[in-house]
Amino acid sequence: MASYAAMLFFATAALVYSMFGLYSLNRTAKEIARSDLFAINTASKLRELMLAQERFAGKYVILKSDEFLELYGKRQGEFLTLLGELGTRDNNGSFRAIVQAYTRYRSEVERVISTYGKDELPAKNEADAVVTAIDEFSSSRRKLLADKLAEADQRETDTVRFSLILSFSGIILALTVALFTVHTISTALRKLKKGMHRIAEGDFDYDPKIPTGDEIGALSEDFIRMGKKLRELEQISLDASPLTRLPGNIAIERVLNKRLQSNEPFAVCYGDLDNFKAYNDRYGYIKASEVIKLTAELIHETVKELTRGNSFVGHVGGDDFVMVVGSDLAAPVCEEVIARFDTFIRTQYSAEDLEKGAIEGVDRYGISRTFPIMSISIAVVVCQGGEFRSAVDIAKTAADIKDFLKKSPGSTYLVNRRQGAR
Repeated sequence: MASYAAMLFFATAALVYSMFGLYSLNRTAKEIARSDLFAINTASKLRELMLAQERFAGKYVILKSDEFLELYGKRQGEFLTLLGELGTRDNNGSFRAIVQAYTRYRSEVERVISTYGKDELPAKNEADAVVTAIDEFSSSRRKLLADKLAEADQRETDTVRFSLILSFSGIILALTVALFTVHTISTALRKLKKGMHRIAEGDFDYDPKIPTGDEIGALSEDFIRMGKKLRELEQISLDASPLTRLPGNIAIERVLNKRLQSNEPFAVCYGDLDNFKAYNDRYGYIKASEVIKLTAELIHETVKELTRGNSFVGHVGGDDFVMVVGSDLAAPVCEEVIARFDTFIRTQYSAEDLEKGAIEGVDRYGISRTFPIMSISIAVVVCQGGEFRSAVDIAKTAADIKDFLKKSPGSTYLVNRRQGAR
């Protein structure tokens, strides 16, 4: 009886200790998923919404269009909603710093709007302060996540060590059962810990390969999905143009190749600004950069309105843009972009130049010429039926079409061999 009692005691003690350790680590993992990851993800969304508010407020000050004021208000509402959700879970000093900075920013924006754009520099400075506060909040949460992972590591070590001590104190049967239990638990915990560390360090493609069927397995699946999403966001962020915030060449090529693999028809619209160099020479780099930025926003908003999200807009570089839309929407999108651009671009010239309808400048060969008001040429390549094998083939076809379009005056578009002009 004493032998069986000892076996039962040590086996039970080892099992109970291991289970308590697993419960503690599982609770920590759930807390990370519910709190830390939520806070980090929400901070990323708040940053995007803050930049959007700053962009729309700036456009309203320049263009005085109520549409941009409405978009600003919509993004402000989304920002406040997310901020409220974050505050219910993490109302600490870093969070209150965001709230205070954002309150100052709203006040400055309301002042700028009420004075019709007078002295907008303080509003920009306050916007930068909000973004900085969000970044500091995100950084503090990431540090907290690292600390929790270190604590989980120590808990795992203690659990394994004491479980083995208790197990070896029993008889062979108790030892065998305890070792099997500890091995199973330790393997899962090590994989989960390693997965947490790798994702925290930026290895978003890491798969801990934990079997499904329990809480740790379910959490592992969530980590994998989160890692893939973070990888996509990271690639888009790194490749994006710092001026227009639109995806760059890497993202464009990825989207085109993905569309080609789907074998579904789509249209690629390459937009290029005509006479942009002459405008840059006359009005300066800062004014020309502003035209590029506003044109990007015009194209993005137009495509978004007409396609309802089933589209892509990218910035190749300089004054070149790419729109990927359904093949049946290519012509309407091009016509609307041209119409809006022709109206918008006239606001970027002086009254004297508008009256003459042209500006004097020097071409790329150093020859003095008269350049008309800037226009936009859009080369449209309709892709269907396996006609193109890669994004490079599409780009070559579009380049040929753009060379042809450059010979036509004014804003034009050409869908493969059919041309439409405005």
